[in-house]
Amino acid sequence: MSLRLLPLALTLLLAGCDLQALLADPRVAQREADAKAIGSACRHGLRSIEDCYAMNEKASKAAVFTGWKDMDQYMRDNKIEGVAPTGIKPASATDADGVITETKDAEAKDPKAKTKTAKAGGEKSSAH
Repeated sequence: MSLRLLPLALTLLLAGCDLQALLADPRVAQREADAKAIGSACRHGLRSIEDCYAMNEKASKAAVFTGWKDMDQYMRDNKIEGVAPTGIKPASATDADGVITETKDAEAKDPKAKTKTAKAGGEKSSAH
């Protein structure tokens, strides 16, 4: 009788490897898939991986990088050109003292932005 149970026991023992996948939280898998999609979108949108990390701080960096890398390879293999991003401004730059400065896009649209940047950095503006 114990010989009949041996194959059953071995089958259950080997099937235990797949039980982790069944017991895993689906939200974790969803967050990982979302982070990969973010990385892919960043690459297709011609964003650097560093910009992608900065704009998506809560996403897993490893998954974002995997998505970015996979999309990069796909685009190279299929000779696909990226699409320039529109609508979202790049993250504001910070100077060596950690003071947030305006982006160059803001300076181009608003000539007074340079004055605002100078005031934020503690420098005197020449507009007075």
